[in-house]
Formats: sequence, C-alpha cells, structure tokens
Amino acid sequence: MQRFRQTRPALLHRGAWFSAVFVLILALAGAPFSEALAKPRKKASRGGNAIAAAIVIDMNSGKVLHAQAADTPRHPASLTKIMTLYTLFTYLRSGAIRHDSELVVTPFAASQAPTKLRLKPGQTIRVSDAINALVTLSANDVAVVVAENIAGTEANFARLMTQKARAMGMKKTVFRNASGLPNEGQVTTARDMAILADRLLREFPDHYACFQTKYFTYKGRKFRNHNRLLFDYKGTDGIKTGYTRAAGFNLTASVRRDKKHLVAVVLGGRTGAQRDAAMRALLTANFPKAATSSTQPLVASKETEPSESPRKGLFALASAAVPLPSRPERQEKAPAKTAPARVAAAPAKAQAPAPAATKSKPETKTASKKGPFHVQVGAYGTPQEAERRLNEVRQKAASMFDGHAPVTVPFKKDSTQWYRARFAGFSQDRARNACNELKRLGLDCVVMQAN
Repeated sequence: MQRFRQTRPALLHRGAWFSAVFVLILALAGAPFSEALAKPRKKASRGGNAIAAAIVIDMNSGKVLHAQAADTPRHPASLTKIMTLYTLFTYLRSGAIRHDSELVVTPFAASQAPTKLRLKPGQTIRVSDAINALVTLSANDVAVVVAENIAGTEANFARLMTQKARAMGMKKTVFRNASGLPNEGQVTTARDMAILADRLLREFPDHYACFQTKYFTYKGRKFRNHNRLLFDYKGTDGIKTGYTRAAGFNLTASVRRDKKHLVAVVLGGRTGAQRDAAMRALLTANFPKAATSSTQPLVASKETEPSESPRKGLFALASAAVPLPSRPERQEKAPAKTAPARVAAAPAKAQAPAPAATKSKPETKTASKKGPFHVQVGAYGTPQEAERRLNEVRQKAASMFDGHAPVTVPFKKDSTQWYRARFAGFSQDRARNACNELKRLGLDCVVMQAN
C-alpha cells in the first residue's frame, strides 16, 4: 500500500511529461503541415483565372458570349494606345498625315516614363515607325509625340480621343493622356474596349494589320511584341496589352479560327501570365458558341475625321490630301496630284467597282452634277439592305436629300461583297452639314469623296 502511494505521483508526473511531449510533437508536426496547406491556397489566390472584368464578343453575329463586370469602370493602362492609334488612322485616312511624315519629339514627350523608345528632344520619327513602336513596345514617349504633332498638346489630343469614344458608343470611357500612364481620371470598361476594337477592325482593316507585328527594329534595336498570344495561341491577329499598378494586367485580343472571329477583353489580371491564361481559357470556352458567317452589317463610322479642329500640330501638313475639318484653307495647300482619301472599309485594291446589282444611279454620273462628295450612311452585305438603309434615312430626313441621288457602291472585303449606301452630289461643306444633321437625329454617317 505504501509502495502504491509512493509510485502514483511518479506515474502522474511521468504521464504529464508524456502528454506534454505528445502535444509538443503535434505542434511541431502540425506547423509545417498547416503551412503546406496554406501555400496552395495562397498560390491559388494569385493565380488561376481570377480577373476583375472581361467580355467576349462574336464578331460575326455581334452577340456577347461572355460578360463579367463588363461595365465596371477600370483603368485602361496601355489599352489607351488603341484609341491613340485609331485617332492617328483617321488622320492617315484623311490624308492630313502620311506614313512617311516626320513627327517632332518635344522635351515633354522625351521625358515620359518607360516603357519608351528613348527618343531625344528635337529628334523626328516617321509615322510608320511610330505605329510599330506603339503596337510592339507600347512606347509612352511615342504616344505623346503622336498626340502633340496632331493636336498641339497631349491634353487636346486626349479630349479628341474622348470625343471619338463618345461618338462610337463608349459611354463610360474618359481619356486624360495618350499613353495610359497612371491618371485617376482615365477610365474605361471591358465593354467599351470591345467596342473600340470592333470599330478599329471594321473601319481600318488595312491599318489593323500592324497589330500582327511580332518584332520591330528601330535604329538597330529589336523589340518583341508584348502580346504573347501572337506567339502561342492559334489564330491570334492582335491587338494590345496594358499594365499599371492601379489597372493590373489588361489585354484586348482578336482571334480568328475556321471562319469564326472573337474579340475579347480581360482587365485587372494579377500577373501577365495569369491574365494570358484567363484570356486563352475564355476564348477556348467560347469558340464553340461562335457563328461561322457574318450576320451583322458593316456600319459606317460616325466620324471620318475629328469633329472639332484641334490646335495646330508641331509639323507642317503640307502634303495633306484632304483638309482637316473646319480648315478649308488647307485644301488650297494640298498638292493637286495627291490621291483623295480612301474609304476605310476596304483596301485600295478593292476599290474597282463591281457590276451594280441595284437600280440606284451610277456613282460617277451623279457625283459630277453638283459636287464630288457623298454622304455615306452604311455598308451592307446585300444591295437590298443598302437600299433599305437609303429609304430609311430618306424618310427621316427627306428635305435634306432633295436633289441628291441615292447610290449603292459595291466593293469587296476579304473576298466578301459589300454595298455602300450613299447620297451623292454634295460639295464638301454641304456634305458635312448634312452628316452633322444626321448625327443629331441619331443616324450614323460619314463624308466621303467620290472615287
């Protein structure tokens, strides 16, 4: 009995010791185990397909195949440069600037933060090189060079960009600069960026080819396009990446496969690789839903040229083929032999008229009676659609087109026959006035010079 009383405390002490050791072992073993569980969760939160906003558009049918926070305002970062290029393309189309025009570099442009081409103040850069630098390197200094040479200041150019955004239906987009460098007031949405990509593709099919450029060499330096999908995702033909800390990793992409064509926008990725993976996943998931033929009309732009005359740029536009709006004095300076501005919807080689399939009067006969300018109100896949559009516009604005013959002008785009719907026989000023009135009525139009 005495022996039992003596050993019990010892046993209790020994049991407590074993319990403490067991708890310690569990704690030591549990620490790395819980840490191992925590790491995958942490990694998953940074990777995967988590993005802030996205949209996928079927370019053939015009349908939205996927939308995630598509109307939530976000910072565009360098997706801004898509609008910078769109605006530049309008000036190229008008003839106010040519691909071999030299753009002057100011100290302000040269001082922009990287990524940039490292241009020097007083240096010049050709428009063709500027386009490639914006597409591949996403050069911020080049974006400002373009802005200042077109509109005098970057602020003026940003206002012009915002006007164009509003005109094409980008309701929630505001531009404050031409590069996409951080600015709290510069915002867009996934849907707005898809609208911009759609308009650029449809209005500038010839200029759009620049977005397929994988490499660009300038003064001995070779630059690789930031859009990795061009290199490893089948059918990708553009268009642009973007990143700032506030915006995250952004991407607008255009992909064509088996007569299907998707445009998608991803905003707010956490890394470039994760953003690209999210884009691939969205495109792959939505291609089976896409249409194989076009069912929506090719609608003409609301603006061929800027709606307001920007301040004079830094270089002389002596080679302008068509004057800028509200600047008729420039027409006198244009060389007489310079070709007129081309219609943006088709490459130059596609301008030869095909046999007309409608009863509308031939373009060449009506154009010479009162003036060489047309008011174009749309472009459609069949002559019947073009005729319907002409009748619709005439019913809504009958007095405006008294004495101006409706015409349909056939052209081909990517082996597809299209028909432009136009009213002919205007002077340039009267055509612009008529188009402005149509816009006030909510009707799309564009002023074109007769071929």
